[in-house]
Amino acid sequence: MSSPVYFASLRARDEHSNTVSKVKKLFDCAGFASLISRRDRTAIKLHFGELGNDSYISPVFVRQIVEKVKGCGALPFLTDTNTLYLGSRSNAVDHISTAILHGFDYAVVGAPVIIADGLCGKNITYVPIKGKHFKRVAIAGDIAGADSMIVLTHFKGHIVSGFGGAIKNLAMGCAPPEGKRDQHKAHPYTIGERCIGCGKCVGVCPKTALRLVKKKAAIDKSLCIGCFECMTVCPEHAIDIDWVSEIPKFVERLVEYASGAVKGKESKTGYISFLTRITPDCDCVPWSDAAIVPDIGILASKDPVAIDAASFDLVNDQQGFSDSLLHTHHKKGQDKFLGIWDETDGYRQIRYAEKMGMGSSRYELIAI
Repeated sequence: MSSPVYFASLRARDEHSNTVSKVKKLFDCAGFASLISRRDRTAIKLHFGELGNDSYISPVFVRQIVEKVKGCGALPFLTDTNTLYLGSRSNAVDHISTAILHGFDYAVVGAPVIIADGLCGKNITYVPIKGKHFKRVAIAGDIAGADSMIVLTHFKGHIVSGFGGAIKNLAMGCAPPEGKRDQHKAHPYTIGERCIGCGKCVGVCPKTALRLVKKKAAIDKSLCIGCFECMTVCPEHAIDIDWVSEIPKFVERLVEYASGAVKGKESKTGYISFLTRITPDCDCVPWSDAAIVPDIGILASKDPVAIDAASFDLVNDQQGFSDSLLHTHHKKGQDKFLGIWDETDGYRQIRYAEKMGMGSSRYELIAI
């Protein structure tokens, strides 16, 4: 059976069809009010963006969801979890400061920011699941403890998983550093003939697993936690991973964590995905590259698998931008994420999530 996915384009010719109005209408059309009970502590899960990144969801749009949740008599809070890598969001003090700098303060959004895994990522609830790789997963305590949840996702590319959508927002986004390490567990290697010894990888490694030896990068696998930050910053693509053996398992672990993030509130969680400024990278990087396709619109659904499947198809239906990181697959109907990251299979997330019983890849797209 197909799941309904509601779609709002970005076209507007009057005050009743502006984007703010459409965000509120999507909430109503998708029936999210039925997910939220009075006095629910409702987590609004989103990504506040790394410092230097500017493609995250606008706090102006987030405010509309906050107001809708308050209209249900619930208690909304904005939330995310601390990062595994070094940066501006690796502890709650820096994370909240970054959120405020990006406009997510109470005066703008109307709700408090709570970093769900605590000051240093130690607020953890262990959730039992039935997965191939895990029998329990580590979920941020204040997400596990929330009564209901609205998951706001900026849909974009990702160097390893192909794309970052609702499933990845649940998986990595709801896990403390311990859970993020569980999911990664893949070790990159260096390609000596490509390495120019610039040291950028050394500077971003959170565990000092990288060093320069005779002007070449070397990885200590006993220290490496597989965060892939070194791959992201390497200008010569001199760091790689075994895509055939490592990445399918990585994606499966990611999906299993996503299932744990909604355990117990599967019927109390709604999803809204913004298909705007569709960049090649996760919003975790401290920059925002040019979009790979035109802005498309906004989707809402109660099914995380369906909304990711619809987002994936809508992006691939676009004509790709030639002046972006997209180097192949520019034509309509081609896999744009494979056109950025040669070895990725983004749809693997959707296949495995459907197998895990998280939702359906079949969807009915309903324009509002």
